[in-house]
Order: sequence, then structure tokens, then C-alpha cells
Amino acid sequence: MKANSLAAAVALTAGATVPAFAAPDIVRGEQIYVRCMACHALPTDRVGPRHCGLFGRRAGSIPGYPYSDAMKNSRIVWNDKTLDRFLANPPATVPGTTMTYAGIDDPGERADLIAYLQRAGEGPACGH
Repeated sequence: MKANSLAAAVALTAGATVPAFAAPDIVRGEQIYVRCMACHALPTDRVGPRHCGLFGRRAGSIPGYPYSDAMKNSRIVWNDKTLDRFLANPPATVPGTTMTYAGIDDPGERADLIAYLQRAGEGPACGH
């Protein structure tokens, strides 16, 4: 029995519920990214900053991009967890941000978008 199947069997035997673990859907994430494209692009700054090189980058750090003081001072380093928190509710995560998007309520959509951003950041659109 695989480890995941064994863990599920043990959890069910103990009366616990087993969470559904679905791998993020990169294709769905790309479809969700279309919403972001009103302000963002992968390789270039637009109304919002570029997304190439996002993972591991400190928020508010692209030279020459006119970030809000709130974003520049947020001390956020972008990774899957910080992106998930920010994308859920940007104004609450970084009060004073100029990003006016209310956020993505659905955790599955956020996971798919984050997976897409990570994959796209390693792809040809970002010079890789």
C-alpha cells in the first residue's frame, strides 16, 4: 500500500476526514492569469510590475517601478505561501498597496495561479 493510501486508511479508521489533495492545475492557472493581465505581464512592467523573477524576489524591489511605500516596506519575499496570502486579499495583506484587486477567494484558484506563475517564471517568456 502506498504511503498516501496507508495514511488515508489510518485516518479513516480513526474516524478522521481525509483532506482532498489535488495537485495544482497549471493550465487552469494560466486561464486565471488572464484576469491579472489587465495590469500585469510576465516579462514587462505595465500598470503592475512584471511577474518574471517573482519567486524569491522581495516585494517592491524592481528598480524603477513606482511601488507604493506600503509595498516597498512590506518585507515580503514572494514564495508560494506569501503569494497565497497576498492573492487572497491584497489590501488586507499590505495595507496601503496601490493594487486595487480585491483578491481571489478560492484557495484552489490561488494554488493553480501560483503554480502557473512558478512554471511560467522558469519558461521561455521569462528568458529560460
